Amino acid sequence: MKNIMILSGAGLSAPSGLKTFRDNDGLWEEYDVMEICSATGFRKNPKKVLDFYDARRAQLQNVKPNHAHEKIAQLKEKWGKNLFVITQNVDDLLERAGCKDVIHLHGFLPELRCLKCEEIFNIGYEKIIDKQCPKCKSKDLRHNIVMFEEQAPAYATLYSLLNQTSLFISIGTSGAVLSVGRYASMCEKSILNIYEKDANLERYFDKIYIEDIISAIDKIALDIENFMKDGNV
Repeated sequence: MKNIMILSGAGLSAPSGLKTFRDNDGLWEEYDVMEICSATGFRKNPKKVLDFYDARRAQLQNVKPNHAHEKIAQLKEKWGKNLFVITQNVDDLLERAGCKDVIHLHGFLPELRCLKCEEIFNIGYEKIIDKQCPKCKSKDLRHNIVMFEEQAPAYATLYSLLNQTSLFISIGTSGAVLSVGRYASMCEKSILNIYEKDANLERYFDKIYIEDIISAIDKIALDIENFMKDGNV
């Protein structure tokens, strides 16, 4: 059986009410990005960065998975190991929708990482203050998020799985961070879902949905069915 990859970005979680960095009233507005999302910024002012991610966890607690999260969870249940679910998002909405084996490229907001022993552990939506590592008891902790200027270990997994993928589906990402056009060209067939037209990106894909993911996801599910039957989308 052929393999499918769904690679999602901020556009997947935006309908749930999670602000994206591209919104006019989004996360970029209140903060200088390099101050709160870079390794340099973290070294200069760790408290400011940790407070920012505390606020993001609090925001995450107050939103729910949307129809697209739930549909992807159903697709994963149906296709199992033949569907790779990979996301740039650091939220837990796919998991809360019941999706198994989600690969988070840029880390996971509910988790902390111990700077002493590298243990990773889940604190849900709580603040980092007074937390300690369950393994070594250190309080020298940080968010488990990949920042600018840091390497993303999960990219090796992404590239390995791309080599096994026949149908590549890009959902809610502009391609500004990841070269989704190049990924599409590596696969037999490809589907793109974005909000606004982008000729430079669209040229790499076989099928394009320029619309909200909530309206596109059921069509994409049918495309997957058709691809698994006869290789077409």
